[in-house]
Amino acid sequence: MQWYDRIKQVKFLLVAMAVLIAVGSLVVSHSLVRDLAQGERRNMEVWAEAMRTLNNADENTDVTLVLKVLNGNNTIPVIVQYKSGEIQSFRNLRIKAKTADDSLRQVRQMAEDMRQGGRVIRVYLDEGASHTGNEDYMEICYDESIMLKRLSSYPYVQLSVVLIFVGLAIFALLSSKKAEQNRVWVGLSKETAHQLGTPISSLMAWVEILRENYPDDELIPEMNKDVKRLEMIAERFSKIGSLPEPREEEMNAVVDHVVDYISRRTSNKVCMECRLPQEPLKVKMCAPLFEWVIENLCKNAIDAMGGQGHITIAAFEEAEKVVVEVSDTGKGIAKGHFKTVFRPGFTTKSRGWGLGLSLAKRIVEEYHKGRIFVKNSEIGVGTTFRVELKKY
Repeated sequence: MQWYDRIKQVKFLLVAMAVLIAVGSLVVSHSLVRDLAQGERRNMEVWAEAMRTLNNADENTDVTLVLKVLNGNNTIPVIVQYKSGEIQSFRNLRIKAKTADDSLRQVRQMAEDMRQGGRVIRVYLDEGASHTGNEDYMEICYDESIMLKRLSSYPYVQLSVVLIFVGLAIFALLSSKKAEQNRVWVGLSKETAHQLGTPISSLMAWVEILRENYPDDELIPEMNKDVKRLEMIAERFSKIGSLPEPREEEMNAVVDHVVDYISRRTSNKVCMECRLPQEPLKVKMCAPLFEWVIENLCKNAIDAMGGQGHITIAAFEEAEKVVVEVSDTGKGIAKGHFKTVFRPGFTTKSRGWGLGLSLAKRIVEEYHKGRIFVKNSEIGVGTTFRVELKKY
């Protein structure tokens, strides 16, 4: 449990660091773009002053420097428009219209967009005017240069590319980790089934010998049941890693079989109640593996209740699903651990490997294409696990 909490903290720390780096990059880029935009604004004010000087020039005015300033603007889109709305000139615009009228309408629309964006400088043509509103003027409407627009969008493109690569790296890492876990699961299961095979065969032979020598002994049938149980466990382990062929089974019979087995091997202080429909629930499943799921849920419930309490197993149909719910009156699960309980190694007990619920999740989701999750839980009251299988 502490190990998973530490991993969770590391994940949150890494995410927080990534967010801080992203925010810092955006803040720096935004500051740089803002400074460049202010620089372009100052350049356009100089350009506007040059335009006013050229408009008021006479035959004695030297316009060499003015023309040099005006012709030096090769990057910033600009439109010069008179008070009447007439377009005087424009530079560095991308006009897509085919006819002259369409081009003029497009330029006026661009000028209006620039004006709405606050990128406009008003130049009064009469130097001595008091600016009461009746004097003649022209407006220098301008837009951000292509370079500035690229710089504005570049941080977002950069972050998107980085996030894509990080996402792919995380996906590859998780896929590799999951594949490795699958190999461990399969190898461990196959080896366990193989190791159990020889002693089980010997036990079966010894039971037959005892049965022949002591035909009336009442303990031998019980011993035979336990041997059969070991044989079924070995069969379950052998099916892990392969895709067992699902068969149509009755859910009622599967649940009854599990309850019969658990109730014989647990304390009388544990009361087990089954709520099954009168009509059999038929669903395609691998019965030995699915029984394992119900057993693990019941054993976890017994541990959570400390060996005394009430367990309710309910099975019913819901829409296109067959549902099994296992409820207990145990100590409950904190809401933050609803998903964590299914991770390998997670356990609140001093003993145990914490593999029961992980194995149950694997059987339900990978072999039966269903769902298993904590439906609800309350500390000190109890927990309900829900298993959903699709109806075929």
